[in-house]
Amino acid sequence: MKIKRLNVSAEGLNRFFGPLEAKIMDLLWSSEGLSIKEVQSILNQENSISVNAVMTVMNRLLDKGHLTKVQTGTGRTQAAKFSTVQTKEQFLSEQTKAVSQGLIEEFGSLVVNHMIDALDDVDQETIAKLERKLSEIRRGTKP
Repeated sequence: MKIKRLNVSAEGLNRFFGPLEAKIMDLLWSSEGLSIKEVQSILNQENSISVNAVMTVMNRLLDKGHLTKVQTGTGRTQAAKFSTVQTKEQFLSEQTKAVSQGLIEEFGSLVVNHMIDALDDVDQETIAKLERKLSEIRRGTKP
């Protein structure tokens, strides 16, 4: 699923989500699935928040395809548990790849030059991976 808006001035998950969306996604990534009331209860410990606000945001995340909802129980014991469609790692991998490819497609060498300049702060394992990829490109082979 592709994020429609990227907030470049934000940090972390707030680049991809609004503040409440990001908190909810983080909670759900670290759980087996939670109800709206359970999420609200956890969030309410930090700042007062209504069940309706949490429900609205969780249903919006469901509509966007980030969450799944499973009904459990029947009648008065019926409840819905929400969980994420992807792991946090899968989500971040997909989104950063889409952002990188989009920037390269739109701005080409300018973006690549900035990425190269940013390599000063990258660990040796990442540099080794880049060297392997460049070698593959030069040979015209793929892994």
